[in-house]
Amino acid sequence: MATMTSVLSPTRTTQTAHWATRMQLLWMHRRMLRRVLAISFLLSLGIAFVLPKQYTSSASIMPPEPQGSGAMMLAALTARTGGLGGLGSLAGGLLGEHSSTALYIDLLHSGTVSGHLVSRFDLMHVYHKRYYVDAEKRLASASTITDDKKSGVITIKVQDRDPMRARDLAQGYLDELNRIVTQTSTSGAHQERIFIERRLKSVEDDLERAQLDLSEFSSKTSTIDIREQTHAMVDAGARVQAEMLVEQSSLQSLRQIYGEGNVRVRETQARIASLQGDLTRMTGSGAPLPASQDESSSADDKNELYPPLRQLPRLAVPYADLYRRVKVQETVFELLTQQYELARLEEARDVPAVRIIDVPGVPEKKSFPPRLLLALLLTFLSFSAAAFLVLANERWQHVAEDDVRRRLVTEVAASLPQRLRVLVNGERGAP
Repeated sequence: MATMTSVLSPTRTTQTAHWATRMQLLWMHRRMLRRVLAISFLLSLGIAFVLPKQYTSSASIMPPEPQGSGAMMLAALTARTGGLGGLGSLAGGLLGEHSSTALYIDLLHSGTVSGHLVSRFDLMHVYHKRYYVDAEKRLASASTITDDKKSGVITIKVQDRDPMRARDLAQGYLDELNRIVTQTSTSGAHQERIFIERRLKSVEDDLERAQLDLSEFSSKTSTIDIREQTHAMVDAGARVQAEMLVEQSSLQSLRQIYGEGNVRVRETQARIASLQGDLTRMTGSGAPLPASQDESSSADDKNELYPPLRQLPRLAVPYADLYRRVKVQETVFELLTQQYELARLEEARDVPAVRIIDVPGVPEKKSFPPRLLLALLLTFLSFSAAAFLVLANERWQHVAEDDVRRRLVTEVAASLPQRLRVLVNGERGAP
């Protein structure tokens, strides 16, 4: 231990001597150092006051919590079982528990937002930049966007020489974020509403065509309600046939009493013929329906209030098809109308999800430069540089003339002016 102390003591003594020598040297040049200190302080104050003031405006927003069905289902399952532990936390992270904060920060840093702000506030002229990309970089350097890892609150700070422009730029970030979020959040509901609206228009046209087809068919064939018309025709035919049977029985009795030439017999025969004609018209023929009702139907058929009874089964198939098409289109139209109203409500309910905590205001105090601190820092650096030069000059004076380092520095110093002149003259002579 004593040996180590004896070894270290000369070293410490030498270091102390060096420090004392340096301090003595600085003390000898104290007047010059005082002048340097005073001049540098004055110049630093001048520089600090010449630098333009910078104002910072800030705003805070709170992104929404994820409301997806998967997240809500997982939350309900976790609350009910209470046994998911780390797996529940991992799943919550995978479902995007804090993804909205990172997403909003990326949106605020995006080129779309910065490009709109550059165009909106004419920042190329404000920042004296020739290209958009340079103005966007300058805006990015003047903007600070941070988030709180625990709460997810996003803070936007914008620094500018004009306090009003600083406030407007911070508000511009909020406006652009609000616009992007509005477009992306309502895109699903908007697209759904547009699709249903187009589909509703198509179904409305189909329903109108189906109704026109049914009305045209009913107008040509005199079919209004096949079931009711069938029942009515069957009842009417039965009554006519019953009346005809009664008249035929009466005709036989009258023939036996009065003979063939009696007036009452001829009247009864005429009524039987009329009833037979009515029954024939009501029954109709079993021939297939003509392809065109307008071309093959006679004038008497067109004046009929009801179609023939034997043609009702053939008319029932196309009538039921047309009637079914109308009902299907009506049902689809009603369902799409309900969905369309719900889609409109959903689209109107999708308001911007960005919630503002602190609205950007006009800053009253400058945020940069800290003039006194900057003046003191520059003064300290100037004083340190002067002290270093004093010590370096003293060290240089003790370097021997034949020292390699001294000769190298001397040669470099001697050739430097010539090289500078050659460089300057070469640039001047260049085309």
